[in-house]
Amino acid sequence: MDAKDVKKQILGTERHDMDSLLRIIACLRGEDGCPWDRVQTHKTIRGDLIEETYEVVEAIDNDDPELLREELGDLLLQVVFHARIEEEEGRFDFSDVVHHICEKLVRRHPHVFGEVRAENEDSALASWDAAKKEEKHRDGAKGTMKAVPPSLPSLMRAKKVAKAAIKDGYDFGGEEAVLDRAIAVLTALREGKIADGTDENDAFGDVLFALSAISAMKKTDFEEILNKKTARFIENYTNL
Repeated sequence: MDAKDVKKQILGTERHDMDSLLRIIACLRGEDGCPWDRVQTHKTIRGDLIEETYEVVEAIDNDDPELLREELGDLLLQVVFHARIEEEEGRFDFSDVVHHICEKLVRRHPHVFGEVRAENEDSALASWDAAKKEEKHRDGAKGTMKAVPPSLPSLMRAKKVAKAAIKDGYDFGGEEAVLDRAIAVLTALREGKIADGTDENDAFGDVLFALSAISAMKKTDFEEILNKKTARFIENYTNL
C-alpha cells in the first residue's frame, strides 16, 4: 500500500486504534510528511516527553478523566514517535517495545505467572524487587543506586537512593535521629557555625537529603507533598 492509499485509509477510519496511530506517525515522518516531524530526533523531542509526563500527572492530581484521556494520548504519541525513529534506523520498532514490556511484566510477577506466592502488597513488591535484581544482575544497593536516573527530580532521586540503602541494611538511626541531624545543621546555618570545609550549599544539601531519607522511611512522597504545598502557596498568594 503506497502513501496515498494509507492516507485515504486513515481519513476513512471512523474509530482509530493503535494501528492508526502507527500509520499516522509513519506518514508524518515519511517523504511527503510534515517538515517538522521529519527532522525530529530523540534529543530534540526529549523535553516533550518529560513535559507530557508531567501533564499526565497534573490530570491525575486534578481528578480530571477527560483531561487524563487527552494527556495519556499525548504521552503515547511520544512513545510511538521515539519507536518510529528507531524503526527508521533499523534497530527496533513499536512491536518490539510491546513485546519486551510484556516479557518483563511476566518475569517480574512470578507471584502471578509462576510458583511464588504473595499474600499482600509488601510481599508482591518484594517479589518484584527480587526478580528485578536477578534480571539486572545488580550488586545489591550499589547497583540499585547507580541505576537511579540522574535526570529524576532531585527529591525523588534522593529518596530512591536512601530507600536502596535502607533495604541493604544501612542504619540512618531512625526518623527522629535523622530529623535531629537536620535541625542541628539548620541551627548551625542560622548561627553561622557550619563545620569547617562545608559551605552553605553543602549544608542545605545535607538537610534536603536527610528529609529525603525520612521520606523513604515513612514511605511518603515528599515530591508530591512539596508540589501540593507550592500550589497552595500560589493560590493563597494570588488571593491576597
